[in-house]
Amino acid sequence: MSKKKWVKELEGSSLSNVRISIYQNNKKKDDRFGEALFTGSGLSGPIILDMSKTIGKLLINGQVDLFIDFKPALDFNMLDKRILLDLEKYNNKSIKNILPELLPRKLIPVILELAKIYPDKKGHSITKDERKKLRLLLKQFPLPIKSLSGFDKAIITTGGISLKEIDPKTMRSRIIKNLYFAGEILDLDGPTGGYNLQVCWSTGYLAGENAAKN
Repeated sequence: MSKKKWVKELEGSSLSNVRISIYQNNKKKDDRFGEALFTGSGLSGPIILDMSKTIGKLLINGQVDLFIDFKPALDFNMLDKRILLDLEKYNNKSIKNILPELLPRKLIPVILELAKIYPDKKGHSITKDERKKLRLLLKQFPLPIKSLSGFDKAIITTGGISLKEIDPKTMRSRIIKNLYFAGEILDLDGPTGGYNLQVCWSTGYLAGENAAKN
């Protein structure tokens, strides 16, 4: 979740093939490539779900900063050339009508506001400095993180019974006789994509089969 007021304006905007990085104290802590989605209060989607465990731990120690690279396939120089090409190609169009070539429409007013560029300014009037601001925002769009969404929005949990205390072949406790564990009670969580469901099915099968034998 983020405190930024304009986040609400971006609700429903989906992001494909983006790279998201998280920093704390100017040090990169994680980065992922894939898909994300703006909600009414921040970001969600596969990338964010996979990073949420790391973000939650970092938030205990202070501010977490998130940056979105909307064009990870292009480095700064290549992106600058692409922007310049579009400005020259559509030189009589307003900048707000040029940027859809690069961004989802809902993002354009926010990007222009942060870059302090008048939306109706023509392509031929965009200065080099303004172009640099656009380039930076397209590569390092900032979104300070306030908190995670909370337990009611969680998909899986972290923490639980230590795997060191369990026989992985039977799911039986190494400490208490004839006690078996399965699923989310275990200190085991994985990325999105069905892995956590598979953990539940597989550990449930092992625990049930071996408990029945005993």
